[in-house]
Amino acid sequence: MIDKRKKTALVTGASSGMGKEIAKRLIKDGFQVYVAARHVDKMDDLVKLGARALRMDISKETEIKAAVDTILGQVNGVDVLVNNAGFGLYGPVEDVSIEEARYQFEVNLFGAARLTQLLLPKMREKRAGTIVNITSMGGKIYTLLGAWYHATKHALEGWSDCLRLELAPFGIKVVVVEPGLIETGFGDVVANGLLERSGTGSYAKLTQAVAKSTRDAYGQGRGTDPSVIANVVSKAVREAKPRTRYVAGKYAQPMIKIREWFGDRMFDRVIMSQMR
Repeated sequence: MIDKRKKTALVTGASSGMGKEIAKRLIKDGFQVYVAARHVDKMDDLVKLGARALRMDISKETEIKAAVDTILGQVNGVDVLVNNAGFGLYGPVEDVSIEEARYQFEVNLFGAARLTQLLLPKMREKRAGTIVNITSMGGKIYTLLGAWYHATKHALEGWSDCLRLELAPFGIKVVVVEPGLIETGFGDVVANGLLERSGTGSYAKLTQAVAKSTRDAYGQGRGTDPSVIANVVSKAVREAKPRTRYVAGKYAQPMIKIREWFGDRMFDRVIMSQMR
């Protein structure tokens, strides 16, 4: 049942990984939670916990609009929006088609932007709300063969900073969360896509090395549990004055600091050393 007395949250990309854990934590915190993803059946566990599942392909305007219309038809907007949906497109710039690159931007940037646009009017009316954008340590650093992925994450960081300033007069907070290496399906998606796209040809050696290092890093219990990011989001949305950025998860703090303190050339050497 809809309870209009409860604060409402919407979490995108909630069918797995960080999105699923964020949704669970917000439900536990007492929010009325809407969860959105392309595969509704993968959110059945969240529905059993009390969430309301919405089918939404974040790259499609019609599905974004339909989801927002459903929410606005049931409650007076959302108090918390967690823009978590995203994926990693890796490959040599020369080998990745512009169509694929555009799709990466549609999912990682423009989808979040459009959803935010549609939900902002109600937030402005209430003069309150929190928008949490899940970027990545990849929004501050770079890795080999990740040009298009990092481009979207750097863009989302800059977009979030500008949004924070323009929404401050309306009492709306904008928070960026920069996860490090998190135990999700990210590694397999990246590695498989790399090998399919560039496993042979001019960049084969580089591609195979990056795919191997990615698989070695993810899915081996070496990363941070997604619940850590869920706890960060929970803290951010409950604080009256949250930080503008939260960095959490394995490697995030040191990698960001290495680039900040030692510069690009040293960071280049650090990244390339992983390929040996």
